[in-house]
Amino acid sequence: MSFRTVIVLVLAGAALCARAAEPLTVAVYPNLDEAIRLVTPLWKQRHPDVPLRFIARNYVDHHNAMTTALAAGSGLPDVMAVEVSYLGRFAAGGGLTDLAAAPYQAGRLRDRFVRYAFAQAENSGRIVAIPTDIGPGGMFYRHDLFSRAGIPEADLAISWESYLGAGRKLKATTGAFLLAHPREIKDIVVRAGLKDGDGLYFSATGQILVDTPRFVRAFTLARAARVAGLDARLTPYSTEWNAALRTGRVASQPGGAWLAGHLEDWLAPGTSGRWRVAPLPGGSGAAWGGSFYAIPAASRNKALAWELIQLLTLERSLQLAAFKAPRLNAFPALRAAQDDPFFAQPVAFLGGQRARLYWRDAAASMPALVVNRLDPLAEEVVNAELDHVLDEGKDIAVALADARRLLERRMRRP
Repeated sequence: MSFRTVIVLVLAGAALCARAAEPLTVAVYPNLDEAIRLVTPLWKQRHPDVPLRFIARNYVDHHNAMTTALAAGSGLPDVMAVEVSYLGRFAAGGGLTDLAAAPYQAGRLRDRFVRYAFAQAENSGRIVAIPTDIGPGGMFYRHDLFSRAGIPEADLAISWESYLGAGRKLKATTGAFLLAHPREIKDIVVRAGLKDGDGLYFSATGQILVDTPRFVRAFTLARAARVAGLDARLTPYSTEWNAALRTGRVASQPGGAWLAGHLEDWLAPGTSGRWRVAPLPGGSGAAWGGSFYAIPAASRNKALAWELIQLLTLERSLQLAAFKAPRLNAFPALRAAQDDPFFAQPVAFLGGQRARLYWRDAAASMPALVVNRLDPLAEEVVNAELDHVLDEGKDIAVALADARRLLERRMRRP
């Protein structure tokens, strides 16, 4: 063997080693970095030569960075976390790998996940991501304040009118506000009565729905709450909102299952046992958020990326570990993880309620809605018009007609 041949072989071997040592990159937002830490030991067993490298940014920065990278087709990770509100937008851009196609054939996994969550990742026959956690909703409320006012839980759940009536009595008795902002009523009511295949702001065929009767009712109920002085006029996740939940100035807060952990850990520490969760008024169904993993089309390690996503989403023990982790508290999208005895255990923070069973049932009954790439824009437009109604007295019919016109104008753009 010549010296030149030896050199070539050595260089080739070095190149192979370098390639083997190349990390698999994962871009996430809080607190999904904890899920990557949970999967790392198992990944090391399977691929000791392929380290995981995760890039964690805050929620807004993460999605902004992914939006920019997808548009440029560069600077992308091998696996990216996507919150549900961005799924339609990212899918429409064509920058995500179609997991319905070979070799992935993710359609065969559909029945293993909560129905509504998997449907959110389907777009025009494509599957652009796999769900990992969900946020089935309920009405969190301060049991101590409602008990002091003599208001039973049923009054919160019977109907929206009953809920507002309970708020009037609560404020007169305790001085507490019923909720932070009427927008939260709107967000739930616009989801009322929807069925599989329906869309929230747009129909499955792209028709604008923002001036339909459910939006009129949502705006009407939100305005009634404001006129009655039942909201504290606070923006969720503001410093003032946080203090209001902690001190009992706001006595109820709709939200996903994850909110229980947030309240206990950092929103309202020291209030354990004072909170409960009730069904949403009038049998409403709503979910708050949900996380997915996708493979950018530009990923250089798609086979390993797909293997990692399957571990994160299909491995029952990891899904349960992510749910039990205090910092993560990620309600599993995997149905097989939902039969664990942990779900029947009382939740001390919620006064011993077996709330996880309620959330599991709520998730199973949620309709599988169609996601549209313009959903985030429609939400912004509708929220702006609701503010005009609440703050300026704008007529509801005029506000919704204006929302429709704005969306029609946007849809005509190339």
